[in-house]
Amino acid sequence: MELTEALPSDGLTCAVGAGGKKTTLYALANALDRAVVTATVRIPIFDPHVARVAVTDDPASAIERNDEWPLGVVPEREFEDRYRGYDREVVADLARETDAPLFVKADGARMREFKAPDEREPQLPRNASTVLPIASVHAVGKPLDDGVVHRPERVAAVAGIETGEEITPETVAAVLASPEGGIKGVPEDATAIPLLNKVDTDEDEPVAREIAHEIHERADVEHVVLARMAESEVIDVI
Repeated sequence: MELTEALPSDGLTCAVGAGGKKTTLYALANALDRAVVTATVRIPIFDPHVARVAVTDDPASAIERNDEWPLGVVPEREFEDRYRGYDREVVADLARETDAPLFVKADGARMREFKAPDEREPQLPRNASTVLPIASVHAVGKPLDDGVVHRPERVAAVAGIETGEEITPETVAAVLASPEGGIKGVPEDATAIPLLNKVDTDEDEPVAREIAHEIHERADVEHVVLARMAESEVIDVI
């Protein structure tokens, strides 16, 4: 299945979670003739992943004038290695002002494989059309600690286990399917599509399938995507 058949290719799409948010956003944007990448939180410098980045307080005008795609828009280069994101109200307004698909990084994970949001996350615009809760299957089998998990204590609280315990498929599913985890703050009219990333080997696939089935037991989602986003490849849709 093509990437844009399994995942959204229009509207305002937000990626949350850990283990492939940015990779997913870049892959989706580059799969389309015309798309925009932005953020409501800090985002590492991503110029190599788009045609160009416009640093601007007027992203709608930057999009209207642009002829190189995909385009990145951000308000400020905050540090040497990262941009600041827009307030979510700005992105909500932007979605109404342009017909270009918007792909938005809406929380942070410090390069970990798995996470649960804190009280300030995620930063979802109110008119998001799709939210992608993401986790890496490589977290399974690892101990629930900060070596692989961003905010292990939050994951433990949401999943009902203790920090230091082994992460199981049920742990990942419990967090992705929870209104305090992967589907936290998803707007009423938005569609949540959990994405299990880094299904890189034959051994990873049954783990991902088990997580997907557990998600369906716990949450009313249309489908779960199994993917290898570093290769822009969809493994299956369950």
